[in-house]
Amino acid sequence: MTTTKTLTRSRSNRVIAGVCGGLAERLGWRPNTVRLLFLLSCLLPGPQFLIYLVLWVIMPLESD
Repeated sequence: MTTTKTLTRSRSNRVIAGVCGGLAERLGWRPNTVRLLFLLSCLLPGPQFLIYLVLWVIMPLESD
């Protein structure tokens, strides 16, 4: 039986809303790597900040 992790905002690895921490936990990456990639992607044109806000709203907070 395999367990799958759901996409949730992290309570322990949060800086602003826990979105990057939650993505890192889901992908098996380090949270600082995801944060750095997000910051670097903000240098490129596109809706990165808007996507972050949408994820903040739709991703549930990790349960205790």
